[in-house]
Amino acid sequence: MKKVVLLAVFVLGTAITYAGGYRVSLQGQKSLAMGHTGVAVINSSELVFFNPAGLVHLENKLNISAGVSGVFSNVAYQNEMTGESAVTDSPTGTPLYLYASYQANDWLAFGIGVYTPFGSTVSYEDDWAGSHLVNNIDLQAIFIQPTISFKIGDYLSIGGGPIYVTGSVNFNRNLNRTLTDLDGNRAEVTIDASGISNWGWTAGAMFKLSEDLTLGANYRSQIKLNAEGGDADFENVPNSPLTPFQDTTFDATLPLPAEMTVGISYEFCDKWLFAFDFNRAFWDVYESLDIDFANENIPDSRNLRNYKNASTYRFGLQYEATDMFTLRAGYYFDESPVRKGYFAPETPRNDSNGYTAGLTFNVGDSFQVDASFLYLHFKEVDASYDYYFENGQAAPFSGRYKSNAFIPGLGVTYKM
Repeated sequence: MKKVVLLAVFVLGTAITYAGGYRVSLQGQKSLAMGHTGVAVINSSELVFFNPAGLVHLENKLNISAGVSGVFSNVAYQNEMTGESAVTDSPTGTPLYLYASYQANDWLAFGIGVYTPFGSTVSYEDDWAGSHLVNNIDLQAIFIQPTISFKIGDYLSIGGGPIYVTGSVNFNRNLNRTLTDLDGNRAEVTIDASGISNWGWTAGAMFKLSEDLTLGANYRSQIKLNAEGGDADFENVPNSPLTPFQDTTFDATLPLPAEMTVGISYEFCDKWLFAFDFNRAFWDVYESLDIDFANENIPDSRNLRNYKNASTYRFGLQYEATDMFTLRAGYYFDESPVRKGYFAPETPRNDSNGYTAGLTFNVGDSFQVDASFLYLHFKEVDASYDYYFENGQAAPFSGRYKSNAFIPGLGVTYKM
């Protein structure tokens, strides 16, 4: 019985580290409208995130971009063998960003960004079939990134800087499929950790091969988040020597994998711009999540994940329709890093297709209103998580999952 509760905490790492499941690709309205391309696109201070090397190429001395998106997502689960089904009832997520860049001279620029690439809330119906794996999870993470950009000659620029990450997570699940107290209330555990932080870095390069053709590359380092002294609270546990669960604390190290993005942009026919980005996330570093409990009666845990590296292919198109309006559209295909047998309902993540569109409305010479829309459709999948154990026996959890998300976004850009 003791080992049952250990699986309760593995989502602490999953939710924070899994860029595929809760990696919120909403780091700029202009870029998102073009399929979230941007590593080789010079348009605004959104480059702080996509490729700091491009900041030195911005025309204006000061460039500020800010925005927010509304994430309306849902997951439907069904086990065709048992007839059990459930849907999520998750509140609206609101990831945001703020970037600023300053052009010091012809060859030097500075920038800073605050953005939320990890942040989501998933909540299933009460007493659903997978409540022994997850009931709800609430994740918040903020990235702060100062940057510097240098121009080296007429064709090459480089840029980068440190990244500071701070976040928190709250997670709840039932201890197993049947355990209750004397009043019939399901036994459960809540995992809570805040102040999780660490440092990473990013570096990029941009090649202006001509006025129309640009190549870009950007690398973000792996970041390990160290959760120290997090709280594990148990409720509705029957008073029995067989269930010696007591509130305690825990430590865990949570890896965020490195990722590399390369891309190209090409301007043609005066008013058109095409962009393509290829992103590779190095998820193979996430083999397991190891958890150290302060309470010696609860043995430490090793929870296998065995993720694989995954790629994302992004395409974008921009058209300057008039002096007032710029129109954009895009598409991307995002591979899942989850291997067969490791599909867990707190990260119901499978291959997805993203369809995007948006526009910029120019209000005078200095102010712009940016809007975007993303429809994210996940491939329907019949999958299982095979590494849940109860009373020493494997108890795989399987079913069919359908997922999608509707994400409108609004932002502003100020230039001078």
